[in-house]
Amino acid sequence: MPDAIFAHPRLAPVYDAFDGDRDDLAAYLAIADELDARVVLDLGCGTGSLALLLARHGRTVVGVDPAGASLDVARTKDGADRVRWLHGDATTLPPLRADLATMTGNVAQVFVTDDDWERTLRGVHAAQRPAGRLVFETRRPERRAWEDWADTAPVLRDVPGVGPVEQRLQVTAVDLPLVSFRHTYRFLRDGTVLTSDSTLRFRDRDEIEASLTASGYRLTDVREAPDRPGREFVFIAERST
Repeated sequence: MPDAIFAHPRLAPVYDAFDGDRDDLAAYLAIADELDARVVLDLGCGTGSLALLLARHGRTVVGVDPAGASLDVARTKDGADRVRWLHGDATTLPPLRADLATMTGNVAQVFVTDDDWERTLRGVHAAQRPAGRLVFETRRPERRAWEDWADTAPVLRDVPGVGPVEQRLQVTAVDLPLVSFRHTYRFLRDGTVLTSDSTLRFRDRDEIEASLTASGYRLTDVREAPDRPGREFVFIAERST
């Protein structure tokens, strides 16, 4: 099940306000250009930031997410009619013959079990054309990002149509390779408080490469995330079977 921040009808509309300017998306657009990808599958598209960017640059884009509330937000944005939005996950994909599949915003880390990760990779594989590419990022475990989260100060945003909203972050459990945390949102206009609990899996590079190979991919490149050097890997893999 998707986390509340993506699936709750009051939280999904405030997600973008706290997600920053998404400097990371420029790198994915550049990779799509580099690979000459014309049909792109954006898995875990959320509120549609990357899908819409790719569509504006002439790609045929399919955005897929299990959180209906996030897709509702995506469909309200300019250019949303250029994207095919699907409510589901990698196991429900039609045969798209995608040139490129993307997972941004650390979507790859939400699959905490080996079975879920394998099903996701095989579902994406089935939706791609031969030699299609898969691109995604993960946080580097040795960087121990969760230690930085523990010192995060509350953030206040004035969200259009909603009013001021305060976000607090709390790390609730560290049981590596799993890290759990909670976002608490306080809507100052009416005093409502809502929480969203999340767990991420921090896989190392060798584990990810082995899982790609087992799922019919060949790892072709591992890069630094240009907006977060030293903190994340960006994996590029080619469908090999």
